[in-house]
Amino acid sequence: MNSFDFLSTKMYEFRVPPTLHFGPGCLGKVSGEAAKFGKRALLVTDLSMQKAGLVASAVNYLQAGGIEVAVYDGVNSEPTDKLIEEGLRIFRENGCEMVISLGGGSPIDAGKAIAAVATNSGRIHDFMGANKIPLPPAPIIAIPTTAGTGSEVTRVTIITDTANDVKMLIMSSLIMPQVAIVDPLLTLSMPPWVTASTGVDALTHAIEAYISKRAQPFTDVLALEAIRLMGKYLRRAWANPEDIEAKTYAMMASTLAGISFSNSSVALVHGMSRPIGACFHVPHGLSNAVLLPVVMEYNKMACPEKFALIAEAMGENVAGLPTAVAAQKAVDTVRQFCADLRIPHITKLKVTPEELIRLAPKMAEDAIISGSPANNPRQAGKEEIIELYKQLLLGA
Repeated sequence: MNSFDFLSTKMYEFRVPPTLHFGPGCLGKVSGEAAKFGKRALLVTDLSMQKAGLVASAVNYLQAGGIEVAVYDGVNSEPTDKLIEEGLRIFRENGCEMVISLGGGSPIDAGKAIAAVATNSGRIHDFMGANKIPLPPAPIIAIPTTAGTGSEVTRVTIITDTANDVKMLIMSSLIMPQVAIVDPLLTLSMPPWVTASTGVDALTHAIEAYISKRAQPFTDVLALEAIRLMGKYLRRAWANPEDIEAKTYAMMASTLAGISFSNSSVALVHGMSRPIGACFHVPHGLSNAVLLPVVMEYNKMACPEKFALIAEAMGENVAGLPTAVAAQKAVDTVRQFCADLRIPHITKLKVTPEELIRLAPKMAEDAIISGSPANNPRQAGKEEIIELYKQLLLGA
């Protein structure tokens, strides 16, 4: 069967935001885009964006365009159901017609959730899972300030259920932003550790989208290009925060990876990462980063040909190598990549070995419930996932 015959037997769905602005300075597009949805906006952000002056810049653009702005800057590193309720209160009290999210993945995820609850009865918990949101949310404009989560182009949000210490995965095409404004200049204020952790988060998105059971030809192209760009530019962006070229390409890689995994899926790394965040309050990008090399080692035998291409995309010369050797190069290269970026050992993230081992069975169950491990190229049940959690402690 040739490639045309193979493709003719498949059907694919591919979704992206209706409008995506990309490039240095495109934040200035926000007022014109907001005016399409009304006159009153809720700006969802966090205190670090306030301190960096980015909130003031966005508000100035919006007000100059005749948009009234209510600011909710209470989003922390991991958005919770309680924060969504507070944001919803501010949205309603100010008669807002749209949500504009400014920040990393947490404000964008929070903005999606607030917009969903604003037009639907019930609480955010009611929408956990896939396609549980009945009515279209309030319009969403997403403005990322990190080259990492890709949330500005995805149909996913993750909100912590504080009563049960569970990260709720909520997926619906309805919460994909109507507008994404991706301005690399907004990443210049990021500290190096954020550049590193969010960048490896984006690399994880690309790698998992590429090896996922739900990968498709369109997402494969985007994922490999995202891997190539991160492999080439992230270390530069980390080492020199004012390197606009490196920051721009890292931002592009993040957006491409976001589009890719939103249209295929993430897999085992993300399934295992969410319980670490819920139980130990480790930022999502860091928990992905510490897991990525360990899970890649586990997965390499399931799709060695794809791993060989990952190694090549990361800049390794694999010409003439046996496939298994080239696949191992992908694992080793990513492990060294994380070391170069000084991704800390998991025990440096307030995760004690005793607590990790004690909680591993529950975390494994929560990982499986999330659904992401089902997309993994190599099957991983509860016992395998527990063992992978334990492997994170090696070298502690």
